[in-house]
Parts: sequence; structure tokens; C-alpha cells
Amino acid sequence: MELIDTGFPGLWVIEPKVFRDDRGFFLETYNKQKFRENGLDVDFVQDNHAYSGGVGVLRGLHFQLPPHAQAKLVWVTRGAVVDVVVDLRKGSPTYLKWHRVELSADNFRRLFIPRGFAHGYETLSEETEFIYKVDSGYAPGCEGGIRWDDPDLSIPWKAETPILSEKDTGLPTLSEFDTPFEFEA
Repeated sequence: MELIDTGFPGLWVIEPKVFRDDRGFFLETYNKQKFRENGLDVDFVQDNHAYSGGVGVLRGLHFQLPPHAQAKLVWVTRGAVVDVVVDLRKGSPTYLKWHRVELSADNFRRLFIPRGFAHGYETLSEETEFIYKVDSGYAPGCEGGIRWDDPDLSIPWKAETPILSEKDTGLPTLSEFDTPFEFEA
């Protein structure tokens, strides 16, 4: 696998080695030893699988608060998304900046997201399946998020009127959120 530097400390685009032949393809979706060899010492404890029907479904921007903050490894197995993260770690050189990358079933890319980032994605396909591994289990009392359309972020989403959950429409803006996340160099 190849790690591609995003310019955000700890945030990596991962390009797995894909073996193709007349039958199809094979790849490793995750290899703990290879992650450790590349400085990503994370112990994933839960895998999640989300399906979205329709172009313009937007999920996010979500995170879990300490002590149940989550690092994530995310990818798409059907369709495509624009995946967006926002660095919420005080003291980070990329604090309150966002990064986006297209993840698709065709490009096989993964995104490793360290703790302290808000995360969301917008579907680009009629049918999208999104997979992610997390290093801390779901803790409902620690759910958090910021608005997808926060004016201080000005993220250029593709859909003018995305399909949102009721919960996501009620998330606070950055100015209403006091981040508990701290950058650790």
C-alpha cells in the first residue's frame, strides 16, 4: 500500500495494491502489520457499513467526543463519494481547515482519519456503499457534529440541496462548538 500525504498531520490517503486478472481483482482492505510499519498504530474494534440511495445524500459532519473519540479508516465498495474532514484539534497546524478526496469503488482509495476530525461525505452515485473501521465503539452520549454548510468552513459540496437527515440539519456551527480535541505532535 502507498500512503499519500494530505498535508494534515495524521491524515492519510491510502492506495492499496490491487491485483487484477481476467477474473476480477484482489486486494487487502487492511493489514495491521503494514499499518504499524507506516506509523499508524491503531487498534480497530468495530466495522460499519452504510448504504445510501441517490446522488447528493450528505452524511456529516460527525465525530465522537472524548473519551470515546474515534480514528477511522474509510472507503467505498459501491459507487463514489466526496469525503470531507475538518481538523478540530486545537494547536494543529491545520486547525479548522478542511480536506476532501474522492473515494470510489473504482479508485479503491482509503482515507485514514485520526481522532479529532469531523467527518462527512456526499454521494456521487445512485447507489453507494460506504465501509469504515473505528478504534472506539459507538457511544451515543458522545455523538457530536458540526453543520455541513457552516459559513466559516465554506466547503464546496456538489449538491445545492443535499439529502440530509433531520439530525444533521440541527447540528451546531463552528462558532457554537467548543472543541475538546487537542493536537498531539
